[in-house]
Formats: sequence, structure tokens, C-alpha cells
Amino acid sequence: MPDIQPQTIAVDALPEAIARYLEAHRTHDTTAAITAFTSDAIVIDDGNTYQGNTAIEQWLNRSATEFSYTIEPTGAQQIDATHYVVTHHLEGNFPGRRRRRRTQPR
Repeated sequence: MPDIQPQTIAVDALPEAIARYLEAHRTHDTTAAITAFTSDAIVIDDGNTYQGNTAIEQWLNRSATEFSYTIEPTGAQQIDATHYVVTHHLEGNFPGRRRRRRTQPR
């Protein structure tokens, strides 16, 4: 079995669904952001796991209304044909300010 190595790619080379999510999340547009997730998607953030569209939408809505923040992608990697890792600079008025977060949309 070949050893798969993540490949660094430009943020603007990400697939359309991921780019759509990133833009919607940046502008706090939860209605648009949720369209980028499949029904079995999982998000892990703030020490919690959010599974499925309803839980993810609630997480997005809570984040958009409870906190003020800015998010800016700082890098991307392609793991395989369908898996990507995007690294962000996230700053705002939430516990643990100024942290880096990695998201892996499915």
C-alpha cells in the first residue's frame, strides 16, 4: 500500500463546496454555510462534536450570534481525492482567544 502524503495546495484551489463554506462562515451566513455539509458531516470544535446538519447548523448559529470573530484561511492541504485540511487564523471574543483551528469538511 503506498504511503499517502498530504499535498500543500493554494487556498484558492480548494473545491467549490469548501470555498463556499469558508466564505459563508467568514461572513456569518449560516444559511449558506450549512449547504456545504452532507447529512452525515461531523464538526469538532470547542471541545464538542457536532454531527449532522441540525447540530452543525445550531453550532454555526450559536457561534455567529454569541461571539464576534474574524476567520482567515492561512493554508490548505489535500489529503486525498475527497479530503482536505484547511488551517485558519481565528480571532475573537470567545474563550481561548487567538487560536488556530483546523476544519475538515467531508
